[in-house]
Amino acid sequence: MIRLFKVKEKQKEDAENNTGGTPVKKQCAGELRLHKDITELNLPEACKISFPNGQDDLMNFEVSIKPDEGYYQNGTFVFSFEVPPIYPHDAPKVKCKTKVDIFFLNFIHMLLLFNHAIKLELYTFESNLQVYHPNIDLEGNVCLNVLREDWKPVLNINTIIYGLYHLFTVMLDHSIFFAFSF
Repeated sequence: MIRLFKVKEKQKEDAENNTGGTPVKKQCAGELRLHKDITELNLPEACKISFPNGQDDLMNFEVSIKPDEGYYQNGTFVFSFEVPPIYPHDAPKVKCKTKVDIFFLNFIHMLLLFNHAIKLELYTFESNLQVYHPNIDLEGNVCLNVLREDWKPVLNINTIIYGLYHLFTVMLDHSIFFAFSF
């Protein structure tokens, strides 16, 4: 048993010598799968991905979506992704970083109820744009089926980003809002 530890220590020393003195960080299975997913991303032009903590931290990144059609055209919506180490067995945690304004929420809700043909013109300013979306709560939690009950390990980051994109470009029939308004 002691001999095994000595062999492992020797291998570690050899690895440090070959890499210039810094030990090589092992990647977990989730990081390897995420690396594959990110290299295979096929995003719409309206979606951009960024790594605020640098390219070394793949497990935390942001996606900004700027819809080119629909009610939310010209708005910019930023989502933070926190990927668990056991990805893809657990879905990433996705939060909307764009703030929600309760007064704007009521205004948009009334517009959708009474005149679903109105197209909103949203513009981003230097401060946080405050928006309403029926699938995003006041804390930024996103209601998207593939993030919860319909998540399966065969799904990937591309699927989630397309789901978020469609939340802002494909609007449901306005009659569904009557069911939630009372």
